[in-house]
Amino acid sequence: MRIPGVSRLGRVTERAASTAFLTDRYELTMLDAALLAGTHDRECVFEAFTRRLPAGRRYGVLAGTGRLLELIEEFRFGDAELQFLRDNHVVRDETIDWLANYRFSGTIRGYREGELFFPGSPFFIVDAPFAEGVILETLLLSVFNYDSAVASAAARMVAAAGGRPLAEMGSRRANERSAVAAARAAFIAGFSATSNLEAGRTWGVPTMGTAAHAFTLLHDSEEAAFQAQVDALGPGTTLLVDTFDVQKAIETAVRVAGPELGAVRLDSGDLPKLVKQVREQLDSLGATKTRITVTNDLDEFTIAALAASPVDSYGVGTSVVTGSGNPASGMVYKLVAHRSRGGDGEWIPVAKKSENKASVPGRKHPVRRHDATGTAIAEVVHIVEKGDVPDDTGRDLLTPLITDGEVHREHLGIEGTRRAREHRELAMSELPDEAFRLGRGDPVLPTIFE
Repeated sequence: MRIPGVSRLGRVTERAASTAFLTDRYELTMLDAALLAGTHDRECVFEAFTRRLPAGRRYGVLAGTGRLLELIEEFRFGDAELQFLRDNHVVRDETIDWLANYRFSGTIRGYREGELFFPGSPFFIVDAPFAEGVILETLLLSVFNYDSAVASAAARMVAAAGGRPLAEMGSRRANERSAVAAARAAFIAGFSATSNLEAGRTWGVPTMGTAAHAFTLLHDSEEAAFQAQVDALGPGTTLLVDTFDVQKAIETAVRVAGPELGAVRLDSGDLPKLVKQVREQLDSLGATKTRITVTNDLDEFTIAALAASPVDSYGVGTSVVTGSGNPASGMVYKLVAHRSRGGDGEWIPVAKKSENKASVPGRKHPVRRHDATGTAIAEVVHIVEKGDVPDDTGRDLLTPLITDGEVHREHLGIEGTRRAREHRELAMSELPDEAFRLGRGDPVLPTIFE
């Protein structure tokens, strides 16, 4: 939902409604209790990281940062939100008064969007009073866990495609908000286009699409359907040729559009065998430049299986928007240090010790080390005092995202999305060759704490 507003440049624009309720109730009840105890303003360090990658995955691709920073700017408790809290007795009146003035005023550093992540390495570090930092937990995890799951799966598909373009077309397999987020994440990971128009408008992702089987079935004949589409979109369009008989449809498509036919799309069948037959038929009809795109329940494994086939492009739906079977990234958000009582006291490292969920206490600074060829060899996490940058020759992974409550604007919007896509390409170029194997294996880089 969006409501009218005025931009910082004075133009009438649209402003998103409050994001403050995209959270869990216990975030606010923790805040309520901390306010009562007088510990709410204790300086803290929170870190987001993943405990593990999905089974068999070699790396993860971080996505969602640009979206999250906008959502944090919109994290405000307006009259409607405050009245709901009051009517439902969620927190005390004193806490409602505190929330009425909530604005995040802390500092956040983190990995650039599009960066690769590995188990245990902190990709998002929040310095803020406890009250300000803790209530962001659910929002930031919901964004990072989903967007990064999509980007990580999409990156594997891009690698499997070997340079052939992929289009994201999974909007009908996700809810309306997730569909837009997924299209953006897939684009950052290397997909070339999306079928989702809102992703095009909001994030600058190129959009594509022509017709579905319903369009063919609407007309009295397949030829009439093809002619109507060519009349509207020109001979360079893509015709869907598997509604009835593929061989007959190819003949009809070339007869209607001529040898300048842009592409044909296959959405069913034994693809390796069918693609070969279609290519031979197109060539025999003189349509040697007509491309073949396939869209039949693809994932990274089926794409890899088509590597030797004359496929020109792919369209992926369900698998990309569901993280190819892993719709979340196992990310968590933990308090790792806080000041002792008195505000100016020493920093106290803290961590949970639960079995299989233990975390590493203390403020950290991650870098990525490389060998002499520039190939990444390790994710090194330094335990540091007062946020000091360690003396390490590795690539520094942290960049400013929010400083004293002010968002760094280069991470936002269409430009931020473009920058994230470019950075993902750079980060991927540093990986060793074994990172791109689809077979099961451990993370390609070890995470080392020093």
